[in-house]
Amino acid sequence: MKPVVPGPSAADPLAGLKDIHLPPAPSWWPPAPGWWLLGAVLVLVTLWIGWRALRAYRRRARLRRVLARLDELERSYRPEHACEFVAAISALLRRVALARYPREQVAPLSGREWLEFLDRHGGKGRFTDGPGKILAEGAYRPDCRVDPHELAALAREWISRQWSHTPGAPR
Repeated sequence: MKPVVPGPSAADPLAGLKDIHLPPAPSWWPPAPGWWLLGAVLVLVTLWIGWRALRAYRRRARLRRVLARLDELERSYRPEHACEFVAAISALLRRVALARYPREQVAPLSGREWLEFLDRHGGKGRFTDGPGKILAEGAYRPDCRVDPHELAALAREWISRQWSHTPGAPR
C-alpha cells in the first residue's frame, strides 16, 4: 500500500469548494399581492373622487344656469310686464323646488302655502311678509308693482341656499 501524500487539496479541504451562488435578484414584475391590492384600492379611490368631482361640477353648472336665467329675467324686466316677471320668478323657484324636494310636497302648493314653503326652506319669512309675497297673487293681478332687484335678490338667495345644502340637493 502506498502512503497518501498530502497534496495541495489535502492541506486545504475548502480549496475545492465553489464560491457561493446568490439567487437572482427578485423581479419587479409581477408585483406581490399586496401591491395589487394597493393598486386596486388606489384605482377605486381615484374613480370615486372623479365621480364626486363630476357630480359637483354638474351641480354647480346647473346652479350657474339657473342663476343666469334669473339674471336674464332681471335684466329684461320692463314695468309694463311686471306681472309676467313675477310669474317667471315664481316658475323658476318652483322648478328649483321640484328638483330639490319630492314632487308630492311641492306641486300642489299655491298662494300662501307656496310662500310658507319657500320660507320654511330658507326664505326666513321674507316670502310671506317681505318682498316675496307678490309671488302669491302678483301674476294674476291686472297691474302689479314690484321691485325687480329686490325680488330677484331674494330669489337668488333662496336658490343659492338650496344648492348649498348637500343632502338631497338638486340633482
